[in-house]
Amino acid sequence: MAHGASYVLQGFSMWRRRPGLMLLGMVPALIVLVLVTAALVALLLTVGDLVAWLTPFADDWGGVRTLLRVGLALLLVGGAVLLASVTFTGLTLAIGDPFYERIWRETERMIGGEVPEGGVGFWRSLRDAGGLMLAGVGMALVLAVIGFLPLVGAVVGAVLGFVVSARLLAGELVSRPLESRGLDRAARQEVLAGHGSSVLGLGLATQAFFLVPFGAVAVMPAAVVGSTMLVREILDGRDGGVVRHTGAVTGE
Repeated sequence: MAHGASYVLQGFSMWRRRPGLMLLGMVPALIVLVLVTAALVALLLTVGDLVAWLTPFADDWGGVRTLLRVGLALLLVGGAVLLASVTFTGLTLAIGDPFYERIWRETERMIGGEVPEGGVGFWRSLRDAGGLMLAGVGMALVLAVIGFLPLVGAVVGAVLGFVVSARLLAGELVSRPLESRGLDRAARQEVLAGHGSSVLGLGLATQAFFLVPFGAVAVMPAAVVGSTMLVREILDGRDGGVVRHTGAVTGE
């Protein structure tokens, strides 16, 4: 896993070579962050009125009314935060695919060799992002159930959520340079067979940055670079080629 995680750090080397391109790659995550933050702030400002509108039957319940509405408000806000966290990646990938395509193509060019001409396309990217968001929502529901387990529920749920999110994210990141070569899902799985720990390490390292304020904005361009480098290493190994990119991005 450490091998895959190292590619995220190597991805930051692109800042030295193409800072403008990497700055452009931060835009999608920044847009999603602003939109999500605005939505959460709006919810916080109106949650009192929303809860009162949802519970008109409790107007005459006295102290019980306050407990009910405070609990419901906390549930709504907590659910909104959880939903935002599990859909952030999907939204970012949906908005950012044209930006990230430029980054991984430039990475391919700097590594050297043939740069694939194929692309995922807008509608395919949107479908994949939607699938990722749905998977995130489903995962959030499962984790909510796990969280009710006595003693260990919260810890197990948090760890499992982190790992599953990392695996989903890594799968999306490595799929772009593979799909551009015309590989379908079965072919991609065949290529990645035996490299699951490296792919997971890439996702875990990327997901770890999400825990830092504004970390998701900074890491996404580097993760795209790193995932492209990892895919090229895997493909070069399968083809018997010389792996030239185990360090920072090379080429002129």
